Amino acid sequence: MEEKNPIQVAGRLFGALEMLIENRSAGLMEISEGLGLNKSTAHRVLNSLIYMGYARQNETSGRYEPSLKIVDLAGKIMSNMDIIHMVRPFLRRLMEQADETVHFVEREGVEAVYIDKVEAMRNGIQMVSRIGSRIPLYCSGVGKAMLAYMDEQEVKDVWKNSNIHALTPYTITDFNVFRQELEKTRERGYALDNEENERGVRCIAVSLQEYTGRRRYAFSISAPVSRMDDERIKCLTGYILETKEQIEKIINGLHV
Repeated sequence: MEEKNPIQVAGRLFGALEMLIENRSAGLMEISEGLGLNKSTAHRVLNSLIYMGYARQNETSGRYEPSLKIVDLAGKIMSNMDIIHMVRPFLRRLMEQADETVHFVEREGVEAVYIDKVEAMRNGIQMVSRIGSRIPLYCSGVGKAMLAYMDEQEVKDVWKNSNIHALTPYTITDFNVFRQELEKTRERGYALDNEENERGVRCIAVSLQEYTGRRRYAFSISAPVSRMDDERIKCLTGYILETKEQIEKIINGLHV
């Protein structure tokens, strides 16, 4: 026996919304024919979606289009998901592949907050970082990995509102040089921290692109410079980029 929606009007509303989303826009007759409704009923359904903020009518073409309200709802759902629980298996595997410590951060203003860390005990050397501690965006690999994909004005705002100073002799404190570094990051697909935040430590980092295009999470592989020369970074690039791709599929609702 074919199942039917117990609330008929709900089926019509969501059916119309799904048509608008799938086709980007639709005319009254398209909705009417697609849902098997007469024109007056289809018109009431569309007006209801407009009233609730889920659709709008293009003033020029007269066609109906989905609004961004559904994106906002999806974003709230995503923000409530346990991101650490989702990504931890991937971070652990990356740590095992690299045999180095992996950090996971979330952006908060002009800083990044460590929200997870998978420690590698190689040679008994541990990173001094701890979950809950903060790191400036301007002088960290994870920060540059996120900033590289922000628009010019947002990058300027972060720079302007940061306490720019040299934490080490390698910290970039010139904005033009910093912009060039972000360009290199975009070209490579990953960012580097060349002892800019902590003397003697190098990091390779990537940011995660959410379905909205936002990048508020990033992760990195960190190691002492003695183990992180340019050749080693080339070796680790494949691991971190592969992990990034796998995590993005998960957080954007796809299957690995």
